Amino acid sequence: MIVWLNGAFGAGKTAVARELVDLMPGSTFYDPEVVGDGLRKLLPRKRLEEVSDHQELPSWRRLVVDTGAALIAEVGGPLVIPMTVLRQEYRDEIFGAFAARRIPVRHVLLHSDETILRERIAEREAVPGDPDASECVRRRALDHLAPYRAALGWLTTDAHVVDTTGLTPRQTAAQIADAVRDGAGNCDIVQTPEPTAATLAAGVLLFDENDRVLLVDPTYKPGWEFPGGVVEPGEAPMYAGVREVTEELGIRLDAPLRLLVADWERPQPPGFGGLRLLFDGGRLTTEAARDLLLPGSELRGWRFATETEAAGMLPPVRLHRLRWALRAREQGRPLYLEAGVPAGPLDASPLDATLADPPPDPAALPGTAG
Repeated sequence: MIVWLNGAFGAGKTAVARELVDLMPGSTFYDPEVVGDGLRKLLPRKRLEEVSDHQELPSWRRLVVDTGAALIAEVGGPLVIPMTVLRQEYRDEIFGAFAARRIPVRHVLLHSDETILRERIAEREAVPGDPDASECVRRRALDHLAPYRAALGWLTTDAHVVDTTGLTPRQTAAQIADAVRDGAGNCDIVQTPEPTAATLAAGVLLFDENDRVLLVDPTYKPGWEFPGGVVEPGEAPMYAGVREVTEELGIRLDAPLRLLVADWERPQPPGFGGLRLLFDGGRLTTEAARDLLLPGSELRGWRFATETEAAGMLPPVRLHRLRWALRAREQGRPLYLEAGVPAGPLDASPLDATLADPPPDPAALPGTAG
């Protein structure tokens, strides 16, 4: 089990985590900052200069999970992790990867009013004996208060909140230990096993009366997605798409689905790639859309989006696939893609010429295997 202590910089996560380890027999303290320190020594300076925070590195997010899983295999018992994560897509990627390894996560938010946080930051000597370095840390903590305020909407919904105002680290840890024993903060995320070979996946595009496409927001990986999933062994791909729509949205599609796009996704370690199919599921009436039922462990939301709106919601690889699928729907004929680019002769006159550019390298993108 993972006990993930989240909160603003200066919330006292590390001090509380060390106290919590004392109160939870068999638990181990794990600070992912160690992973960031390692990457700062290993990665080329040019790559490090491209990001403002090591959490932006896909390698950091992967290694945090891999290291955590290795620690649990080595020592057993729960891991107590003090780490600020304010971007929900990073939460989804990290917690979803733990779930794929069948490691449950308890998400706890240490919260205080901003006035209290500012007082704590001002009093903090982050680097003993080095006033300049301590001041740099304090400025960084103050700079993160605005992002923390912006993230409170999803944090307070996702995590068990502990108000630390007036509490010592020991008292806070005692509250968390009691809450964890009672099951608080449990992140109910579908346990989707990581692929061990190339996969075949079927997605379904559903439209409203204005031809906007329905997108869903997974809890276990970053970015929005199409309804659908991996085709099970021996299962027909079209049936897999129908099954996934029923399981994810509570909708039964009776008419045969029309294939729009078959896209071969090349393997990019650590991903295995495979074939991605997109089918046309037709239009949903307003009444049918109102009756959508989402499995909370897998999807947290849905919405209809125009192609322009989808550009700000989908990871680039899935966006590229969607754009070709929409053109195939307009033309009334399926398209075969290899790595997101049509293969073979193609009458491109009615198509958006910008789509002929190759998609971004999937190796640089998290969660693009679906």
